[in-house]
Amino acid sequence: MPDRIQEYLRLAEQTARSLTRSCENWTGFLETSSRLYKYDYQDQLMIYAQRPEATACASYELWNNTMHRYVRRGSKGIALLSMLGGRMDIRYVFDVADTGRRASSRDPYLWQLEPRHEQAISESLAARFGISADHGLVHQIENIAQEAAADYWQEHKRDILGIVDGSFLEEYDEFDVGASFRKAARASVAYTLMARCGLNPQKHFEHEDFMSIFDWNTPDAVGMLGNAVSEVSQQVLRQIEM
Repeated sequence: MPDRIQEYLRLAEQTARSLTRSCENWTGFLETSSRLYKYDYQDQLMIYAQRPEATACASYELWNNTMHRYVRRGSKGIALLSMLGGRMDIRYVFDVADTGRRASSRDPYLWQLEPRHEQAISESLAARFGISADHGLVHQIENIAQEAAADYWQEHKRDILGIVDGSFLEEYDEFDVGASFRKAARASVAYTLMARCGLNPQKHFEHEDFMSIFDWNTPDAVGMLGNAVSEVSQQVLRQIEM
């Protein structure tokens, strides 16, 4: 088991280092994480590294006992790393594509945003985040992402400034680190939300919108950014799914 843990730790580090080497890598990760927004960044990273096309993941026990679905013979589990009892351990999840139905099977709830839902969702987001939808849902999402990125920086700036060593952020002063973080987080959160809502994010973003992600080029740095994007996106998407 220790050798297997080291193998997956290396996979996590290699994948993290690759995320911010190109806009395509980063937005590909955001596409995966948008579908798996109930997982945290570290789990999203491992799922992306092994099954980037995954749509709904759960443990063998949940699929079998709660959803009454069977995991197909020969399916390879997706390894996730977690601390248990003060030591690193591995647990496995399976994508819904690895499962089959029984007579009593349940399907995972994979909601879709339809035009008829937009007004109700906009009103719900306005009530929760205080951002109006006067100019449409896409503009509302962009404004929510911008405000959330600024708030996250204010709440976590000490932690963020503590992980810049070795990254391209190392020579930046506090103002420039904050500016890079807010820009990267704002674009990434908005992209994630639009991707999950089926709002065609590629239509609303250009390469220049993600230039700041290149600053976050170490596992610690991209982990900090990824945690921020994951936490904020989950808050907003849980509001939308209600």
